[in-house]
Amino acid sequence: MERRRVLVIAYYFPPSGGPGVQRVLKHVKYLPEFGWEPVVLTVREGEFPARDPSLLEEIPEGIHVERTPILEPYSLYRLLTRRKTPIDIHVLTTTSRHHSFAERLAQWIRATFFIPDARIGWLLTAVPAGKRLIRRFGISALYSSSPPYTCSLIARQLKRWSGLPWIAGFRDPWTGFLTTPRRWWLPAAIDRLLEHSVFAEADLVEYAWEGIAEDALRKYPELPPTKFVYIPNGFDPADYPNPTQQRNERFTITYSGSLYGRRNPAVLLQALELLARQGVLSPTDICLRIVGRCGEEVVETLRRSPFFASVELIPYVPHRQSLQYVVSADLLLLVVDEAEDSHAIVPGKVFEYLGSGKPILAIAPHSSAVERLLHETGSGIVVDRTEPEQCAHIVERFYRSWQTNTEPPLSPRWDCIRRYERRTAAQQLARLLDTLQATQRFQHKNSKLRN
Repeated sequence: MERRRVLVIAYYFPPSGGPGVQRVLKHVKYLPEFGWEPVVLTVREGEFPARDPSLLEEIPEGIHVERTPILEPYSLYRLLTRRKTPIDIHVLTTTSRHHSFAERLAQWIRATFFIPDARIGWLLTAVPAGKRLIRRFGISALYSSSPPYTCSLIARQLKRWSGLPWIAGFRDPWTGFLTTPRRWWLPAAIDRLLEHSVFAEADLVEYAWEGIAEDALRKYPELPPTKFVYIPNGFDPADYPNPTQQRNERFTITYSGSLYGRRNPAVLLQALELLARQGVLSPTDICLRIVGRCGEEVVETLRRSPFFASVELIPYVPHRQSLQYVVSADLLLLVVDEAEDSHAIVPGKVFEYLGSGKPILAIAPHSSAVERLLHETGSGIVVDRTEPEQCAHIVERFYRSWQTNTEPPLSPRWDCIRRYERRTAAQQLARLLDTLQATQRFQHKNSKLRN
């Protein structure tokens, strides 16, 4: 098979941890099987919300990874706010009324001057490095992974310089999304111009969940829908530990990932309290295990609950260790952010849940993309955050099956689940790269004939 090289531009790359790194890492891992050798351009010392050096072992041998310096403003943020923990835990909250003056000032500076995001300083070193890599390795195509959206701007500059085909990958929408800062009109207008230029100049836009394309086409209806290609997130069977396990001493509900701000499990706590009043279970009967980073608002919600004694808070752990907690759970908890577009959000975490084969309780809107996915795969049940009684009923069903050591009241459809393997996603990306390269060659040939 012909070996071609694609320049992958990604801020989140090992030793970065967290969900943002998995999609691009698995693309890099599996693309060589389909004729494309990645050359990675990333940061030397990023301000990552979490670090997981164990993920370095997943980078295939022989893959060149170029790491360039980046000047980031988060050291200034910590100086202003006197916080030592990751910025996203504290900035992404439901409201700003509980923030100090220093925090509000830091957010205003972020929203006004760091467009499209606080990684904009990476342009200074990434673009020259990208040009050198294109020359050195004979790069055939470009792929960028956003957020941060600065990665898209780096790729745009390299596209303009080189004329290479470019796929702009997006894990989340850009302007107006729940994780993007609220800007006043001038920086907001600049941000929209940058967003539009990326969507317009990229040859294809690869997106991880369908709400991303819906958002872009709603803002810019003149864009051709055929430019947007859906490649869902997924799971890698190679990541999961040996499935053999001992029975848990207590009924164990596990959440893996970050919980903060608009991602709050309050309705589950209400359901547990209702079951306790009904005499179905008590705090000593269950374990609510939260693996990952937990924001102050969520911790305070947990503390106010009679079931706080049942809560086991486990700080961020390496990816494979987190999957050990996932496969040992009796019920997995998924919480979709409470937001205007929450019906369209599909967290990448849900696919790793699917790969475990364990039942999923999702706190999400009905008729949402998450509910459709869980229904398609037979993997879980959705309750709205306004339905504590329904949530209690569902928890009781799974608790009873655990009590009697019988099969959970769900039957995963593995033929559907296997469609979401990471290798399949990399194969889809490789086919897109094949198509773009063939199109460029055809256009180049026709141009020669005309001349």
